[in-house]
Amino acid sequence: MLNVPTGIELARAYYVEVVGPLLASAFPGMPHAAGRFGSGSDVLGLDDAMSRDHDWGLRLSLFVPPAMVPAVDAELARTLPPSFSELPTRFAFSGQVDERHHVDVGTLSGLLRDRLGFDPRAGMSTSDWLSVTGQAVLEVTAGPVFADETGAVAEVRRVIEWYPDDVWCYVLASDWSRLEQELPLMARAADAGDELGSRVIAARLVHVAMHLAFLLERRWAPYSKWFGTLFGQLSLATSTADRLAGAANDETWQQRQEHLAFALQVLLDAQNGLGLSSVAEATVPFWDRPYVHPDPRIIPQLMDGVTDPGIRALPVGVGSAEQRTDNVALLTDAAARRRLVG
Repeated sequence: MLNVPTGIELARAYYVEVVGPLLASAFPGMPHAAGRFGSGSDVLGLDDAMSRDHDWGLRLSLFVPPAMVPAVDAELARTLPPSFSELPTRFAFSGQVDERHHVDVGTLSGLLRDRLGFDPRAGMSTSDWLSVTGQAVLEVTAGPVFADETGAVAEVRRVIEWYPDDVWCYVLASDWSRLEQELPLMARAADAGDELGSRVIAARLVHVAMHLAFLLERRWAPYSKWFGTLFGQLSLATSTADRLAGAANDETWQQRQEHLAFALQVLLDAQNGLGLSSVAEATVPFWDRPYVHPDPRIIPQLMDGVTDPGIRALPVGVGSAEQRTDNVALLTDAAARRRLVG
């Protein structure tokens, strides 16, 4: 068997040695793009031996002119060899019984509409930006590209590389708003005898702080399975990961609050370093109680950098689709996300 440790390397070899030559022979001169897009741990380069128990194997995305999709798909179905690198070229996905090849022949526009809900090359509104999740963008941008003869894939990736500055400030402010709303509640719940409720709130705050770190480093956050893994690759994780783990796990609310305050200070210092705010202390006392909450000046300073009147009018704290809900069925449905953000 070919020594290919990851799905990405397998897909590359499959294209270079099999699919690419078949296209060149059957459809000479036809412009196309090829790569590994969509779902699957291998798109993020995170597949391992366990990943191979379902839906893993010879997979590839192939984009051709719309009128050529049926012919190309039929030609591959007819001419692909039974196996490559000792793996079957035709197999059934989970819940399916039909064995077929998984060179997904389609158009780039089709992939974009499916994953994002729109084609960003036509321009993106504020609602478009707020409707995308980090996972949806990664399904378009994270995987390798093996061919891009028209440059269309590169164009898409340039457009959705990161939020425009005004939208970026707004989603940052929304994460700080989420922290502001619940940080003192974590302590208050435990102080009132609800230790379980306090831990639930603490875990939610840790998630928001991790999401904030992704935003500050201009990195798209993946879905829950790989959220912590890719967080660990951030520069900010070096000084916050242990503290955030303590905030989720330590025995007393005082310890959890101390860990959260430390991590939020690191995040605020990073944000100040970007010139987006200048508040010195991330947390301040919450009335006369022994609790803390984020300094209320952080959010106005972020929003002061927003020049678009439409974005300035948005309710801070509502944020993007992935800041509004963690419902998987909704977040994986591009049309539902667009309805959610209006």
